[in-house]
Amino acid sequence: MRVDSRTQEEKTAIMGENSKLLQTLAIDIGGSGIKVMVLDEQGNPLTDRDRLETPQPATPNAVLAAIVELAKDKEFDRVSVGYPGVVRQGITETAANISPEWIGFDLGSALTRHLGKPVRIVNDADMQGLGAVSGHGVEMVITLGTGFGSALFLNGRLVPNLEMGHHPFRKGETYEQQLGRAALDAVGKKRWNERLGKAIATLEHLFNYDMLYIGGGNTKKIELTLPANVKVVANVLGLLGGITLWKE
Repeated sequence: MRVDSRTQEEKTAIMGENSKLLQTLAIDIGGSGIKVMVLDEQGNPLTDRDRLETPQPATPNAVLAAIVELAKDKEFDRVSVGYPGVVRQGITETAANISPEWIGFDLGSALTRHLGKPVRIVNDADMQGLGAVSGHGVEMVITLGTGFGSALFLNGRLVPNLEMGHHPFRKGETYEQQLGRAALDAVGKKRWNERLGKAIATLEHLFNYDMLYIGGGNTKKIELTLPANVKVVANVLGLLGGITLWKE
């Protein structure tokens, strides 16, 4: 029989630590802005959403400095990050809308060193989806911002790093080339909305989803009537989804 030699004070301290409500610093790294917010264990915001312009050029060191600045006055126990590209085990593998220095960068280890807390990282559209999906059936998420993000879920389980934005869409261009911010600025809202309608129809035939959620900063430019199984969601879900990364 094992004898527990800990004092009652030690046991009380351990119980207090185990019952502590953990706070999560959610970070959204975007092509134009870096946003942070502290969440409680239920995903409720404990702070306002703070934002800094994404440094140009958006090198790892410059972005890390911005994150440290945003986090310096906040209390948190762990960190969730949405990154605009493919992420595998904390390593950023692509960098379409930020500096190529990100390719092969160990963001997980770097943030752990800078912030002194455990870190989990996913693609930014994946994190938006974690905050948006219902957990039933086939659900897809696209984000309309500097680029074109995408995520796919089956009964709430994420299929990571979908990256539909870089697949061919129409007229020899990708979804991102047709629907990213540069395309919106170049062709205007009317033509951009026409393209979005065609993209929605194509994605529905391709994935046969039960529900499509559209997020990102350019959702405010949407003017077309959306199908019943398509819903615009708040951009803040890109942060609120961070709490789900810590739910097993």
